[in-house]
Amino acid sequence: MNIFIAVIFASALSRLGYQMARSPVLPRFAEDLGATPELIGVIVAASTITGVLFKLPAGALSDVLGRKRMMVLGGVFFAGPPFLYPFIHEPTALLAARFVHGFATAIFSPVAAAYVAGLAERGRGARLGWYSSANDLGATAGPVLGGVVLFYAASYAATYLIVGLLGVLALIVVLLLPEPPGSRDQVATRFADRAAALAQGLREVVGSPPILVASSIEAIMYVGFGAFLGFLPIYAKSVNLNDAEIALVLGSQLAVAMLAKPVAGRLSDRLGRKPVIILGLVCCTVAYPLIFRAGSVGMLITCAPLLGLGVAMITPVTNALVADLVTQRRLGAAMGVFGTIWDAGEALGPIIAGYLIGRLGFTSTFDVIAAVTAATTIGLAMLVSDPAKSQRPSSARV
Repeated sequence: MNIFIAVIFASALSRLGYQMARSPVLPRFAEDLGATPELIGVIVAASTITGVLFKLPAGALSDVLGRKRMMVLGGVFFAGPPFLYPFIHEPTALLAARFVHGFATAIFSPVAAAYVAGLAERGRGARLGWYSSANDLGATAGPVLGGVVLFYAASYAATYLIVGLLGVLALIVVLLLPEPPGSRDQVATRFADRAAALAQGLREVVGSPPILVASSIEAIMYVGFGAFLGFLPIYAKSVNLNDAEIALVLGSQLAVAMLAKPVAGRLSDRLGRKPVIILGLVCCTVAYPLIFRAGSVGMLITCAPLLGLGVAMITPVTNALVADLVTQRRLGAAMGVFGTIWDAGEALGPIIAGYLIGRLGFTSTFDVIAAVTAATTIGLAMLVSDPAKSQRPSSARV
């Protein structure tokens, strides 16, 4: 099997199982265990907190230990923890399990992105676009499969057993992967060398303003997108949409994002990263006010795909932009920084939006989010250069 296809297959499988373990199964499980609404929220967020804490060190470790080793470790966390869920009988144990299960994406996601980005510089944006779309496919199918299995089996244990089996299958695929080209030469042999390389990589990447800026663009986009995902269903209910219509609106946005990501990535390979990201930010800026002024299912289905297009133009291209800014030996640390800041934005989005909605309402809140996105667009256009078009020598990179 082609190496790239194998990586995205493993990533889609792992994401399918991981998301299957979340909504709608996880909140139901927590509620049946007697968790309060406040605790349910913490349980749902626990795996994201793991990502915020550990994506950076996981990515940096892959620079000194090798991509495959770290991906295998992430695969172990996809395959192992799901088999513990049937033995959980109280909410705090479920919280601990979710935190541990979060190591799966915290380790695997930045390293897999670095693996894909490091296969070759040529066509990097397109490959990362396909990789992101594969993740989206797994993330979309996971909740559907989880809900269907729970409905027909009426058993949390059966649901999490399937999650575990999907994780095992993903782990097998990862075990069959080779180290990416050139990776073996970069792996230090002595512990002292590894520790020194890890520390140096972290210092260089965390101290690089362009990488932090590129990662922050993704985080700002995800503040708005996370707020959209969290509150679109509530807003849609307020304008008299039913559950099926809400699902259709969300599906229209996601379908456009999945289809457009590989195209956006390829476009960025040809035109440069910066123009595509700016266009994506413009789409998001325009979409938020339109969506949260729409009063019918037809208007929402018309406006929501514009947000999906914006997300498609930002996510794979910011990944590629970060990869452009570093050498091969720092890709893991760079993707770790990217993932950490991204997760922080995704976690903050619903929290910030919830606070603002309680005081300003839906329309004004998403006007504020649109204004912040617009300011980010202007800042990117004026202050950030495009490394894909700059012709810099590799020695100038981090």
